[in-house]
Amino acid sequence: MTAARVVAAEWTKLASLSSTTWLTAGTVCAAAVLAFVLGLFAGPGDAVSASSLASSGYLLAQLGPLVLGVLVGSTDFTVGTSLTTYAAVPRRIPVLLAQVVLTTALTLVTGVAAISVSLAATAGARRTAGLSWTLSSPSDLRTAVGYVLFLAGAGVCGVLLGSLLRRPLAALATAVALFVLLDQVLATHPGHVVDTVRALLPSSGTRMFADEARLSALGAGHGPHLGVGGGGLVLAAWCVALTALAGFRLVRRDVS
Repeated sequence: MTAARVVAAEWTKLASLSSTTWLTAGTVCAAAVLAFVLGLFAGPGDAVSASSLASSGYLLAQLGPLVLGVLVGSTDFTVGTSLTTYAAVPRRIPVLLAQVVLTTALTLVTGVAAISVSLAATAGARRTAGLSWTLSSPSDLRTAVGYVLFLAGAGVCGVLLGSLLRRPLAALATAVALFVLLDQVLATHPGHVVDTVRALLPSSGTRMFADEARLSALGAGHGPHLGVGGGGLVLAAWCVALTALAGFRLVRRDVS
C-alpha cells in the first residue's frame, strides 16, 4: 500500500460523499452573499478597504471547511469502516496524512473560488465607495492569498479534530468554539491576559488577510503584536499540535 494508493483511496471516500459538493458550493455562496450584503453598507469615506470588503464573508465561509474537515476525519469512525481502512493500512499515519493533503487541496481550490466570487459580488460596492482592487497591488494580493490559506488551515484543523475526537458533533463544536465563539466572546472583555489568549487561538489566522486598519487596531490591544506572519504561524502551530495529538491517538488507541 503506497502513499499514492492511500491518497487515491481517501479521495474515493471524499468524492463519494454528496456533502463534499454541497459544502464546497455552500462555502463559495456563503462567502459571496455575506460579502455582498456587508458591502451594501459601505460608502465613500468609510474606514473600509477593498480587501476587507472582499474578505468579509469569511465569518460564514470558514464554517464550510471546518465541517468538511470534521467529516473527512471522523467518517471512518462513525460509519464503522475504520477497521477496514486500518487493516489495509496498518501503520495508520499515512491515512491521516492523506486526509490532510486532500482536504488542504480541496479547501485551497474552494478558497480561490470563494475570494474570486466575493470580489465579483462586491464590485458594485467598491465602485460606490470609490475603492479599487487589483492583483498587481502587493497588499491586495497578500489578503487574497491569506484568505485562501486561512480557509485551508480551517479545513486541516477540522480533519485533525475529527480524527482526534472521532465524533462529528463533538469535533465540530470544538472547532466552532476555537475559530468563532471564543474569539467573539473574548473580544468583549479586552485585557492583557484575554488579548494574549485571543491572539493564540487559531482564529488569529484571520490576520493573514486583515487590512492595515484592522492590523493597526489589533496591534493597539494589550496582547502580542503578531502581525500577518504571526497570525499564520499561530494557525500553523495549531495544525502541527493537532496532528501530533491525532497521530498519537491513532497509533496508540483502538480504532473500532
